[in-house]
Amino acid sequence: MRSSLLALTTAAFVTVLTEALPAGVLPGMSASLGVGESAAGQAVTVYALGTALTAIPLSAATAAWPRKRLLLAGVAGFAVANTVTALSADYPLTMVARFVAGVAAGVVWALLAGYARRLAPPDNQGRAIAIVMAGIPLALSLGIPAGTFLGGLFGWRSAFGVMSAIAVVLLAWIAAAVPDQPGRTVGRVPVLRTLTVPGVVPVLAVTLVFVLAHTVLYTYVAAFLGHAGMGDAVDVVLLVFGVASMAGIWVVGARIDRALRMLTVLSTILVAVAATLLAVFAGSPVLVYAAVALWGLGWGGVPTLLQTAAGNAGGEAADNAQAMLVTLWNAAMAAGGVLGGVLLDAAGPASFPWTLLALLVPVLAVVVGARRHGFPAAS
Repeated sequence: MRSSLLALTTAAFVTVLTEALPAGVLPGMSASLGVGESAAGQAVTVYALGTALTAIPLSAATAAWPRKRLLLAGVAGFAVANTVTALSADYPLTMVARFVAGVAAGVVWALLAGYARRLAPPDNQGRAIAIVMAGIPLALSLGIPAGTFLGGLFGWRSAFGVMSAIAVVLLAWIAAAVPDQPGRTVGRVPVLRTLTVPGVVPVLAVTLVFVLAHTVLYTYVAAFLGHAGMGDAVDVVLLVFGVASMAGIWVVGARIDRALRMLTVLSTILVAVAATLLAVFAGSPVLVYAAVALWGLGWGGVPTLLQTAAGNAGGEAADNAQAMLVTLWNAAMAAGGVLGGVLLDAAGPASFPWTLLALLVPVLAVVVGARRHGFPAAS
């Protein structure tokens, strides 16, 4: 089982790294494609749109597919899209490739958590999801810096070429080591009816607002650090965040099958404390680093917690709930980027932690209120 779960972890790693890599190689990418950095930056937006627009319909259309075939199709999509991106000298073609990559991400994200649950015994399903979701902070803390370094040495195209090679190796790994699981051909719940399953709506609401809150600050963390007089420490701050996120996902993985509700409340409070420190003590580098560590510690396990909560609440409609979660997650990321840009122009970077803190109030209220379904005391 370990090799299978690590293959799924690598799939999560490839998904996140493919999404975020343009941010690390943006200057070279924009110069090579002959467009401004703002236009090149839409490579991330187009990817998110591909995921948000297709995750639910593709999940419904492929519900009867064997899970292994579907996972292989998604990873193959990454291999093709990243290869085209690495070779393309045409901006529209590059954007099409990025949209295809986003579609592949929608396929992969919608099945990863459910696949991990099926590979593990009932009392270790949350831990299995935590192992798979570790690919997210690994991509952010190690993958993006490595891709940026590689792009600086050999050009941005080399970074996407390496991503294609990783995807090809992953295809072979999945084919050899991951056991197949059947799709659902009977007892399927229509997508919209999933919203009537007790607990699903609270989990989706928490996902939407929590991810929105996090993205507002994370997307513009460089601008905030510049405001705090730490503009030259962005890489170190992100490293601290990444390491703390790994610690957070380790803690969640060890306890999630017995304490999902408590961990979700604790994660929300940790991020809220971090936002308060950043809002009040932005002038103190020591406290900024402490706040970022708390932020990473709280946020690191959130994807695992929400994926597990959605799967638990969804029951027979778990795949639909996961697809909805993926859609809302990406919609919240896009909205967070837009909201952060508006706040930056209208109120300045000092407004980011206050906004994060304000948005976490309804998050905590919904988690605490959903004690019977969604985030029950006994998980």
